[in-house]
Amino acid sequence: MFDKQQRKLKRSARLISVLSKYGFKDIISRMGKKPEDNSGQSDEIISKGTVYERIRLVLEELGPTFVKLGQTFSNREDLLPPELIQELQKLQDRVEVVDMNVEEILENEFNISIKDHFSEIISKPLATASIAQVYKATMITGEEVILKIKKPDVLTIIEDDLLLIKDLVKLISTYSEIGSKLNLKQAIATFEKSLLEEVSLVNERNNIKQFALNFKNNKETYVPIVYDEFSNNNILCMEFINGIKVTDKTELVNNNIDPVIVSEVGLRLFVSQILDYGFFHADPHAGNILVKKNGKIVFIDFGAVGKIQPNDKEILESLIVAFVAKNSHKIVRYLKKMAVSYEIPDERRFENDVEEVLNFVHSTSLKDIDPNVIINKMKDVLKDNQLYMPDYFYLLFKGIGLIEGVGRTINPDLDIVKSLHPYTKKIFARKVSPKKLFKNGMDKMMNFTDNVDEIPRELRSVLQKLDDNKFTISSEIKNIEKTNQLIKSSIINLILAMVLGANIIATAIVFVSESGPRIGEMSLIAVLGFLFSVFLIVVLILRITRK
Repeated sequence: MFDKQQRKLKRSARLISVLSKYGFKDIISRMGKKPEDNSGQSDEIISKGTVYERIRLVLEELGPTFVKLGQTFSNREDLLPPELIQELQKLQDRVEVVDMNVEEILENEFNISIKDHFSEIISKPLATASIAQVYKATMITGEEVILKIKKPDVLTIIEDDLLLIKDLVKLISTYSEIGSKLNLKQAIATFEKSLLEEVSLVNERNNIKQFALNFKNNKETYVPIVYDEFSNNNILCMEFINGIKVTDKTELVNNNIDPVIVSEVGLRLFVSQILDYGFFHADPHAGNILVKKNGKIVFIDFGAVGKIQPNDKEILESLIVAFVAKNSHKIVRYLKKMAVSYEIPDERRFENDVEEVLNFVHSTSLKDIDPNVIINKMKDVLKDNQLYMPDYFYLLFKGIGLIEGVGRTINPDLDIVKSLHPYTKKIFARKVSPKKLFKNGMDKMMNFTDNVDEIPRELRSVLQKLDDNKFTISSEIKNIEKTNQLIKSSIINLILAMVLGANIIATAIVFVSESGPRIGEMSLIAVLGFLFSVFLIVVLILRITRK
């Protein structure tokens, strides 16, 4: 505990020094600290740039965690001003190579003798990042592998930095008028979760395995093999992919690989990750996509992934269908369903803003549509109407922009809207399938049953109040005869609804059963039950609308 406190004090001193250097002495004074004297250096820096430029410089100097923080918020136009977004998009990782004795680390981590398992380990890193370094090695059985090894003490540094970031957010939210209106606490919680997941190599290994499971029957992509015996939370051992960088058009052509096909397949695979599985690569830039000599596309670096819950995925599918159908009213409804929170000042204006985006899309030639322009327009709509979306929504925006940019590099005529068409047809077919309709009917019946179960409890409450002489009625019935008719009609409607629900359940049971007479692959009784349900629905609708 004492050691942790010491580390935090040390990092706090570093933070105060950097803030003071770049002229943020007012923030330091809010922290109750004394700014450090930098001998006029901070004044010189202030005169060279805007406050937003200086924020970027502060983040770069504070190190990898703060740089990642800035990069994460560089696509949050809903939270930050455009000038700051532009500066955050300039952030670059300044990564130092750390000396590592790879053989010694492997022997200590797995209690093995290197010569019994590896014939060669190249000591120079193949790549280096803020969290880990990557080395190439050859196993004694001949397989070429990469060893992703976490840098020493990186988790400790990240945890200390996260504590400082939370303190800063608390300060900004308390003393800044703009900061108090932003949902920074939730945004930082999301950032912390994603960063701690990224620093866990066990999590990355699980992500690779999940991706492999999702696409095990897909012939257009390949997933690298993970060697569990040499993988843990500090080391990830996986197959080395000798592939071509996806944007290297010349090398693709030299290997008889059509860049146009690569661009279309890559985009299709990414859309499939989102709409088929709700599990997608969160950073599909050119450096994370390779093409094998046989044309298969390989996604690498699964430290960061986006995950969409089943309920949200269903709403997202409905949103896409509404977008293709140009239905602004439904788009508004589904956006509100997806939102974490919203405070829409003017509903009519919100729908008009969405309508403008739709008009722009459908008045522009498909060939000339730039998804990034559409994404930025939608971000503006969400910001102007104060909708705060879940974190995966912004990862989607980022991912689509990146993958589309990669595709356009090797195929300028790439059409992202065209890639969505097969999925919209599949989504619509699934939504109107008998199985889906029966499921929706059963769900509604279960909700109805739950509500009916609540009636006795509410009735007991009313009776108890009557018994205690605490129940009062303050109403006036002007036409008792019409009221009686309304009650009778409501009871009949309730009975019809219960019969409908029972029929739906019975029909669903028969539907999945293989017994009884059949029409093709469909059960005759199930078909009759379905028609009876439709009849009851029509009767109910007519009774309700008539009354």
